[in-house]
Amino acid sequence: MALFQGSNPVVKWIEYRLPIFSFIDAHLIDYPAPKNLNYWYNFGSIAGVLLVVQIVTGVVLAMHYTPHADFAFASVEHIMRDVNYGWLMRYMHANGASLFFVAVYIHIFRGLYYGSYKSPREVLWWFGIIILLLMMATSFMGYVLPWGQMSFWGATVITNLFSAIPWVGESIVTWLWGGFAVDNPTLNRFYSLHYLLPFVIVGVVFLHLWALHHRKSNNPLGIDIKGPQDTVPFHPYYTIKDTLGLGAFALLFSVILFFAPNALGEVDNYIKADPLVTPAHIVPEWYFLPYYAILRSIPHKLIGVIAMFGSIFVLFILPWLDTSRVRSATFRPVYKMVYWIFVIDCLVLGYIGAQVPEGIFLIVGRIATAIYFLFFIPVLPLIGWFERPRPLPTSIAEAVLAKGGGGGAPEAAAAQSEGRG
Repeated sequence: MALFQGSNPVVKWIEYRLPIFSFIDAHLIDYPAPKNLNYWYNFGSIAGVLLVVQIVTGVVLAMHYTPHADFAFASVEHIMRDVNYGWLMRYMHANGASLFFVAVYIHIFRGLYYGSYKSPREVLWWFGIIILLLMMATSFMGYVLPWGQMSFWGATVITNLFSAIPWVGESIVTWLWGGFAVDNPTLNRFYSLHYLLPFVIVGVVFLHLWALHHRKSNNPLGIDIKGPQDTVPFHPYYTIKDTLGLGAFALLFSVILFFAPNALGEVDNYIKADPLVTPAHIVPEWYFLPYYAILRSIPHKLIGVIAMFGSIFVLFILPWLDTSRVRSATFRPVYKMVYWIFVIDCLVLGYIGAQVPEGIFLIVGRIATAIYFLFFIPVLPLIGWFERPRPLPTSIAEAVLAKGGGGGAPEAAAAQSEGRG
């Protein structure tokens, strides 16, 4: 299909010296994608677009922001009230961060369901988790920049967690603060890193895509591509599909942006930071709430910190914890049931993280934390050993044709493999 192959002398001149057009043809146009990808696979491209939105709006906001403890809060108000469309840039940046996490979390849960972390895509999965960690660091530092009450006290609480590390904890906290309290040096450090890290994320995203195109995309059936009959060119089939998904997501973004721009924020952050007044209830942004719930469910500070970070780092060893040879939950009835229990558990942790850690909320938080870690060890390895998966189709093309051209074809393909269809 090669859109850029032609007689245009300018294209030929550039291509001879820098093969950018052939690269675009190979990886964005003629790239052979599995022909049964469904709309859950749209969220990777949606996350990529949102990353661009965050960088563009962030650069514009940086032009008007003052990274100083005495002027930061006022500069944000200046952006909102005096800069032309500053309110739009600020709301796009703040709500774009939330929707970026929505897209990435759905992308990760889709990978968990379809087994996208399994061999030979372990490095691809690792890059995805590294992107998540970089997003968390970037968003945490960005949340401090408005220098409101929740920004200040959130930074104080989270950075203080490192004091739980034996021997060197206090020194790490002092280094993060740039002094002996969250103050102007802290704000400057966080501003600098918040501006830098999105470009680091872009670099890791490039590696993520490189690993994806090297080992090819997984698919809802979790089976390998057998030949050209199992694939279609990425353009126009998936560019159109991604555009439709992006349009629907843009509609959701617009509704939040213009009708409920503060729905995902905290009221206390519209009060200037005051080191002498502690908010009644300090909570992080919603996308940190499950980890915050895990942290608070454990009474011992150091163990709580280890559990909180362990809840993310356990994802790095997930490809070896899942001992099943079948990738997709479509053909794994026991894993499918346990997977949805895990999803519900994560939602419960998110709810508990926003509540006061006492009474029934504390008990439910501890139970949900235990379920979270039990999913990875020992439940996941045990399921792989004892579960009897349903038969797999012989090829993607067979499954799609059995479905009549549909996207996943799990039921019809399985029935055909068993001689029932």
